[in-house]
Amino acid sequence: MRLKYLAIGAAVAAMTGGSVIAANAQAQEIYVPLATYRTGPFAGSGIHIANGMHDYLDMLNARDGGIGGVKLNIEECETGYDTKKGLECYEQVKAKKPVIFNPWSTGITLGVIPKASVDKIPILSMAYGLSASAVGNDFPWIFNPPATYWDGLSMIFRYIGGKEGGLDKLKGKTIGFIFLDAGYGREPIPLLDQLAKDYGFTVKQYPVPGAEMQNQSAQWLNVRRDKPDYMIMWGWGAMNPTAVKEAAKISYPMDHFISVWWGGSEDDALPAGADAKGYLALNFSAVGPNFPAIKDIQKLVVDAGKSQTAKDKVGTSHYNKGVYNSVLIAEAIRNAQKITGKKVVDGADVRRGLETLNITAARWKELGLPEFGSPLTGVSCTDHNGHQSAYMQQWDGAKWVKVSDWIAPMKDKVRPLLEAAAKDYVSKDAAWPKRTEPCDKSS
Repeated sequence: MRLKYLAIGAAVAAMTGGSVIAANAQAQEIYVPLATYRTGPFAGSGIHIANGMHDYLDMLNARDGGIGGVKLNIEECETGYDTKKGLECYEQVKAKKPVIFNPWSTGITLGVIPKASVDKIPILSMAYGLSASAVGNDFPWIFNPPATYWDGLSMIFRYIGGKEGGLDKLKGKTIGFIFLDAGYGREPIPLLDQLAKDYGFTVKQYPVPGAEMQNQSAQWLNVRRDKPDYMIMWGWGAMNPTAVKEAAKISYPMDHFISVWWGGSEDDALPAGADAKGYLALNFSAVGPNFPAIKDIQKLVVDAGKSQTAKDKVGTSHYNKGVYNSVLIAEAIRNAQKITGKKVVDGADVRRGLETLNITAARWKELGLPEFGSPLTGVSCTDHNGHQSAYMQQWDGAKWVKVSDWIAPMKDKVRPLLEAAAKDYVSKDAAWPKRTEPCDKSS
């Protein structure tokens, strides 16, 4: 009988010990959830970004054992680019103490903004989301580097101004704005209206409802009628290649058709092929696989069968944006470890790490990504964006070609609008919390 109880005791001890080991292993991980959309009407764009994000973090696990000796626990939550599903994802992962949350949708971002300060989870909406959340005093838990949508629009106008011989030459011209009729597409309109007043041009808006993304004949018939001097696009997913094909169909001059960075994937131009030649899009990350870090991804993740990425998609435009996003995550975690002296950091620590992002040209090179992006050196307690430069790329009929130097945003135009928008947002919520978070680096 005594042997029976000893055996039972040994079994219980083994089970308990196993649980402790599992708990300790989990405690030694840093949990990084990724809200992604590999399904739905925007999957054509979302898949590449999801792959780039996941592959870079997987590569850090395989090559470096994670960050600072701590493995990353990477988990995707499928949103279908649906705001309701995205908010459900946020609630699901919240209990697991994530160090950061990546919404990957302006609608989802707007939904989690009020929750972030309560839950102590920093939100990274890289180059999308609410432009006003760049104001760190009002939004200490929200970050949107390297550039806001308003920065992007101002860069497009700098480019147009350069082609026209000065922004003053826009007086009397017509600028068309075709956009996804959702929070994302409407986001830059306040600055567009302000620039129209400042420079004397007329704006023609062409909203595209989500249900009509692949049927834009009515919008482009109106474009043919209005004959705008330039067309600017704020589209996503299936909207973009449809717009490019429709523009070509009405013989709109493609070198006067310019998209924000989310219209600059290969899949946006390829369906129109040679007819898309001349089409332009901003970009803030380099295109191509010829970087040491991306070669490490290829070897350790893709070739090792640990990725969902097709080999010919590594280094494509949106894939590299996903890589860029995960570089920001990794650098924020590294900064948090340095600031706190802790290996296993939490969301509050990573918030401080995001406020001290400082990716110089030398640091990009150290990361194995030389000249992958412009230096991201302006993020601070008061500025959660950095307002960095982007460049213009042009479709040559088969691939993207860089056709400009880095274009700086019009900070003098953008920052006052951001401050006013942030003040307006906060004033509408009497319970909006005052910033109490520590500041490690002031602007």
